[in-house]
Amino acid sequence: MTTAEKIFEEAQTLPEFELREVLDFVCYLKSRPRQPPACETDTEAEADWAEFKKGAGLWSGRFVREACYDRKILR
Repeated sequence: MTTAEKIFEEAQTLPEFELREVLDFVCYLKSRPRQPPACETDTEAEADWAEFKKGAGLWSGRFVREACYDRKILR
């Protein structure tokens, strides 16, 4: 069953005033500027992830709050 078929099936159980809200929302979605799906990334986004992956796994998981305040700028 396609998504459109599922929407149609669910919509048949709604009262008229809620169907108008659904229609209004569909019109809103159609009027928005289209965004590419999340799976389609550009090269700039890939570069950002590459930068993030460099530091992945470096944090030991131990956070010492007192160490945050032991900085010259905070004295």
